[in-house]
Amino acid sequence: MAAHQFPKNSMHLDQNPEAALGGFGKDFDDDGREKRTGTWVTASAHIITAVIGSGVLSLAWTIAQLGWVVGPAVLVAFSFITYFTSTMLADCYRAPDPVTGKRNYTYMDVVKAHLGGTKFKLCGLAQYGNLVGISIGYTITASISMVAVKKSNCYHKNGHQADCTVSGVPYMLLFSAMQVLLSQIPNFHKLSWLSILAAVMSFAYASIGVGLSIAKVASGENGQTSLTGIDVSGQEKVFRAFRAIGDIAFAYAYSTVLVEIQDTLRSSPPENKAMKRATFVGISTTSLFYILCGCVGYAAFGNNAPGNFLTGFGFYEPFWLIDFANICIAVHLVGAYQVFCQPVYGFVEKWCSTRWPESKFITTEHIIKLPFNGEYPLSYFRLIWRTAYVIVTTVIAMIFPFFNAFLALLGATSFWPLTVYFPVEMYIARTKLPRFSFTWIWLKILSWACLVISLMAAAGSIQSLAHEVKKYKPFQVEI
Repeated sequence: MAAHQFPKNSMHLDQNPEAALGGFGKDFDDDGREKRTGTWVTASAHIITAVIGSGVLSLAWTIAQLGWVVGPAVLVAFSFITYFTSTMLADCYRAPDPVTGKRNYTYMDVVKAHLGGTKFKLCGLAQYGNLVGISIGYTITASISMVAVKKSNCYHKNGHQADCTVSGVPYMLLFSAMQVLLSQIPNFHKLSWLSILAAVMSFAYASIGVGLSIAKVASGENGQTSLTGIDVSGQEKVFRAFRAIGDIAFAYAYSTVLVEIQDTLRSSPPENKAMKRATFVGISTTSLFYILCGCVGYAAFGNNAPGNFLTGFGFYEPFWLIDFANICIAVHLVGAYQVFCQPVYGFVEKWCSTRWPESKFITTEHIIKLPFNGEYPLSYFRLIWRTAYVIVTTVIAMIFPFFNAFLALLGATSFWPLTVYFPVEMYIARTKLPRFSFTWIWLKILSWACLVISLMAAAGSIQSLAHEVKKYKPFQVEI
């Protein structure tokens, strides 16, 4: 086992000593880092893994709150908004020129390069706060899917009215044990295989959900639907609509990891061109599944659509297919957790190596030869801190099982700045767009409209969070 001490910036991305010292050649990129090998295909897999979560199965509930007219229209509108702002963000990866400029490795770096001032600190607060929240939320959601497998078999054996209460804590611990192991993947560049697996899993369980919904509609057992959605009291209708719009907005938000995904792409074709192609493929694919799951699910369940028609037992049979779908959800979340955690890992490790550049504990990597896998750079600092991160997020998930409701609030508040405001402002700054020109005006209108939507979603999330807190039971996961 050989040990190498790296310069202070080496913890941010995987480097070898020659690259870290500015070596160039066929194995290194123009910034001296190890040559990036990602393509639009791997970037598309990262996007699909990040965007399609098990929340896709709750879109039937979302459409039920908004109805046949507003629901699909909001889905389509947010797919266009997300694609449009993502293409603007992709052009900001290099600065000042989108093709030949200096690379920016994180969202914070991009904002600092184009806007400067203190805005990049606000960006970091929104981005990393959201990413940590997602880590906790995914721990809860994965355990719910694993618990659903146990309950599905219980219902099949003992009947649908049986008491099949199952604690989610052991499954949280199982999920976290896997994350401790996977978190030792050095960086985003090594995640392609996991993202591709997770993307396949998302296709599988979304397709099963759509297929079961179509079968339910064909059987004539579908629920009652309407153009305006569920009929409840005025105030409750408003809050539910706000929450539904926020869920859709948050479902499309992957800007928190867009720059980090783009930083995995090889230089030719230009990164911005490849990222735009990946964004188109990723958003188109997810939009198709969103519309299918939302609309077909609503047609199947009507205004009584459950929050999740797989883990919430909208279907009980065939139980083996429900089990398989929930296993696919859990496997997908294993990969998605890593996609959202890697930027946090990179940020902390870069900061620590900059803060304590002389610490061998932080900057030294030990090269270990693994059978069938070549060399692995083991860092004791990375091992300890990433394991501690997984443990802390797991403990929070166990103590606060209602955290998913809080995550909805976190998503609502971070959607506007990360998905809309910063991309729009950086586009204006980069192109030196004249104030009060036609393009400047409609971009500002788009930004302000999305701010209003974020505030509406936040209001709906707060109301939902208050409801969840009332039935708060620590160390329990309820489906």
